[in-house]
Amino acid sequence: MAQTAEGSAPACFRTGGGALEICRDGSEAEGVFWAPPACAFARGVQVLRLASGSAAGPLQVIYHGETPPAARRGREACAERRATDPMDSGAVHAGRGLDQLATTMPPAEPRLWEAQPEPPRPAARRGRRGRETADEPETEFGVAARNPIAVAGRDWAGEAYHHVFLISTVGSGDAARRVQIQARTTDFESFEIRGRGPDGSGVVWTPFGAGQDRRRGSDAGTAAIPSAVIDETGRPVVGNCASERLDAQGLSGSISVIDQTYHYIYTDAMPQDCGEPSARRRTALYLRTARDLGAPRVWSAPRTLMEGLPPGIQVRAARAKGMDRWVLSYSCLRPANAPGGPVPDICAQYSTDLSPESLGALKLFAEPVSAQRSPAYLGLRSGGDGSGRYGRVAHYWMTDRYGNLDLPGSLSAKSGFLTWLDRLAPRRDGSRASALYGRPVYWATWTVRAVAPR
Repeated sequence: MAQTAEGSAPACFRTGGGALEICRDGSEAEGVFWAPPACAFARGVQVLRLASGSAAGPLQVIYHGETPPAARRGREACAERRATDPMDSGAVHAGRGLDQLATTMPPAEPRLWEAQPEPPRPAARRGRRGRETADEPETEFGVAARNPIAVAGRDWAGEAYHHVFLISTVGSGDAARRVQIQARTTDFESFEIRGRGPDGSGVVWTPFGAGQDRRRGSDAGTAAIPSAVIDETGRPVVGNCASERLDAQGLSGSISVIDQTYHYIYTDAMPQDCGEPSARRRTALYLRTARDLGAPRVWSAPRTLMEGLPPGIQVRAARAKGMDRWVLSYSCLRPANAPGGPVPDICAQYSTDLSPESLGALKLFAEPVSAQRSPAYLGLRSGGDGSGRYGRVAHYWMTDRYGNLDLPGSLSAKSGFLTWLDRLAPRRDGSRASALYGRPVYWATWTVRAVAPR
């Protein structure tokens, strides 16, 4: 077992009811997944392994990226952009990857989007001797959430579609809420959007951009009008709390298929905290299940798994590789006595079995929970601004087509493959113009091993 100095954080931690151990000994593989240009970004990068023999495979990489800009003749093909338009919700990007290159971003294209504003052209002022000086400080609103989650349809019953669940935002003023919408595809190039029939009932699937020019730079995407996903009670799947559009929270998570049942595990603000400012609303973890993603009423009513979690945390859940256990990854801070101090990291824990109760029994944070510190941190090394500060956000991982953990062939001895965005890591051009556009995406692995219970 790895050793540690007295008074510092242990080099290993127990999980899975004490039967498993994860060590932070510096031996895990890490690297840069993508260093985008100044006009692009990637959040929530899911690496999806398709069924053997799939023409769209073997891998598809799906993520929330930039909205394609309108065609601009005579202008730079990749002009610098910033997230300053609150109505620009970004786009779902997808690209086919190879297993041998699973640790790098493949060529990807925007496939679904809502808005295409003209990105502002950076205005640099000329100083003395003709040198360019930095732009004036500018408020960066951030791009509204899209958070795609991709999972196979009922292929055991002959269904050919993969489904992608997205988050949109509806409402205006201080009454905006997140809402779940849905698309489906057979090739990850052409998508159909879920909507309602003319009488407001039933399900209608409309090709994205139907009747419009599908080329980048057109206003495709305005033709297909999505409707909210409906649960078994007839209610739309929406966030618990209303807020300003850019502060809307909820519905981010993952989908995992176990025993031909879809498990949608996600976070949302606790209803009793809706009267608090968005940044102070505590988080709850919820579970919804489904048997058929194409049904008129998809999800069950929500079941609460955890309450009282810190505001705004990101949680993913899936079946562990080669185990009948859940694995939960979540945004956290290291303990104060950890190397580097309480910096942002990603934590991981395993349940004792596949029951929802065992997932809900996990203790994610040390007291006080509001500090967001956890001893179950992975000890990631990549990223940061070089001065010990990190901006790790929007993590995801590699999954099989059912949303459960998978690995590249070259890393098959590992237990999981993570991706994340670091909003403080240096951009290609070395500038700090945006904390989103141009910021690198990283990857890393972790390894869990069985140990004798204490």
